[in-house]
Amino acid sequence: MTAIEVSGLVKQFKRHRALDELSFSVPEGSVFGFLGPNGAGKTTTIRILLGLAHADGGSASVLGTDVLTDPQQVASQVGFLPDVPSFYPWMRADEYLRFCASLFGLSGTATTRRVDLLLELAGLQGVATPIGGFSRGMKQRLGVAQAVINSPRVLILDEPTSALDPMGRHDVLNLIAALRGSTTIFFSTHILSDVERVCDRVLVLASGRAVAAERTEVLRARYGGSQKLRVELVEQHAALPEALVGERWLTGLARRGEAWSIDVLDMATAQHRLPGIIASQGWGLRRLEPIEASLEDAFVQLIQKQQGAAS
Repeated sequence: MTAIEVSGLVKQFKRHRALDELSFSVPEGSVFGFLGPNGAGKTTTIRILLGLAHADGGSASVLGTDVLTDPQQVASQVGFLPDVPSFYPWMRADEYLRFCASLFGLSGTATTRRVDLLLELAGLQGVATPIGGFSRGMKQRLGVAQAVINSPRVLILDEPTSALDPMGRHDVLNLIAALRGSTTIFFSTHILSDVERVCDRVLVLASGRAVAAERTEVLRARYGGSQKLRVELVEQHAALPEALVGERWLTGLARRGEAWSIDVLDMATAQHRLPGIIASQGWGLRRLEPIEASLEDAFVQLIQKQQGAAS
């Protein structure tokens, strides 16, 4: 089943078109990375999905419910964490979660158990400090916990790690990963490494348009650029480029510290030929391994392609 369906979505702000016939779908149960540079239209899309803004064209639905005609039904099934969440600073974490539960009409023993479970999941169980004394990372983890207090079928996170230090990001990403399988997660961000770590599907947004939507590993393989090999020799040999002259599988070569990064057309041929060439020169081979294309490689290529088409 599809959790989110967007078709031909348009949003115009005076002379600026924030969304330009945007279309995509989010499979139920997935961790979906909504990736794009600042100003690409990510927050505008989220506001429309939540019923906080109206589109100028196209349609959007969440769990089969149109966000324009029945926003209350959508709200009852969606959890949301904004990029800068607000809290009552005098409350403790457990008090705040119970308060959030009451807004959904939830109470009783089952709700108490859920609050305890979410506090444990967020690493906040037993914390008696008022929220006003929390670090930014603690607040973000509490924000994720409140967003799932009503067991939503869809969880929307808007830049949940953008202002966190490395440890804070690590903790929030672990929390998101722990929620995998219990809800559909729509994860909007511009931090590529976060997407690579937790998301199984990715949409790349640029200038209000979807320029690619694939499984994460497919996106890396398809748009990550040329195949690369990392080569380390026992001793540094500046003559390696000369030894590889005329090899048709070779498309580029660069020094990277104590190693060489080699761009190849045919990985199998390169892996077969290189050890023999190195041995024929009397050099020792310490390491020969493929370099997997990163999501950053794919993202940069896609954005540059889009910018080139727009110019």
